[in-house]
Amino acid sequence: MTHDSRRFLQPEAIQRISRLEVEARQVVEGFLSGMHRSPFFGQSVEFAQHREYAAGDDIRRIDWKVWSKTDRYYIKQYEEETNLRTTLLVDLSESMLFGSGKLTKYDYGCSLAAAFAYLLLRQQDSVGLVTFDQAVRSRLPARSKQNHLHAILAALDVQEPQKKTGLYEILKQVAEEETRKGMVILISDLFSPRDSLFKGLKMLRQRGHDVMVLHVLDDEELDFTYAGTTKFEGMEEAGDLLCDPRSLREGYLKAMHAFIDEVRRFCSKNVVDHQVIRTSDHLDAALAHYLSHRIGMRQSVRN
Repeated sequence: MTHDSRRFLQPEAIQRISRLEVEARQVVEGFLSGMHRSPFFGQSVEFAQHREYAAGDDIRRIDWKVWSKTDRYYIKQYEEETNLRTTLLVDLSESMLFGSGKLTKYDYGCSLAAAFAYLLLRQQDSVGLVTFDQAVRSRLPARSKQNHLHAILAALDVQEPQKKTGLYEILKQVAEEETRKGMVILISDLFSPRDSLFKGLKMLRQRGHDVMVLHVLDDEELDFTYAGTTKFEGMEEAGDLLCDPRSLREGYLKAMHAFIDEVRRFCSKNVVDHQVIRTSDHLDAALAHYLSHRIGMRQSVRN
């Protein structure tokens, strides 16, 4: 494999996605001044609640209108706008090497990760990266400096996908290590035991993270248009199969739809964003559609 990390984020792609913004769907924790809500109270633009005055409080924050009605001193508290801390999880298992068009799932997944990293860093949010198969392949801590994008692109391109997927172990590790609430973006074909996947996603949600699942699949995995005697070469120790695919199409599509529906139902029930993305989808169009959909869901959560 020839390594050129720039292929994951071409200048024309940057131009097409530069108008987009990534917003947190729920309360996050952070330090810098940004566009996301924080559970920590400070002086900012959005009023949150009152609390009774205590010795040592800044008297400038006393709400005198409340005092005039109650004859008691109350302090105004605000929700502090904050930066978002995001962890990108990118699947580098062997099945991600599959591709029937110009891009493999690995290529497309890395391009998605690069685009999110670019958008988040442009917003002065901090971004970290974990690439994985059965175990963590590489890890970059969250940083908010613009030059961090180069490190992310290089890490995405450093190794060729291999081995099987171990989603639960990875999600569990991230949930245990990321103690501050933030956003976790999982980019994968999700070819892993569903029970383990769901257990890992639920753990992230229980820790208060905003979780996004970008379910990357190839057109042929979704449409299965093969015809004539075909040899399918298994990935991740699946073995090979020589057959007439037309005889398998109905059963295969039924199983694939059931798989996607099961993931979608779980994610909906557990407030996890899930989106199937085809490797033939234009990156900017797929991102624009997904992020605009998230804005609507974010507003409904806040209301």
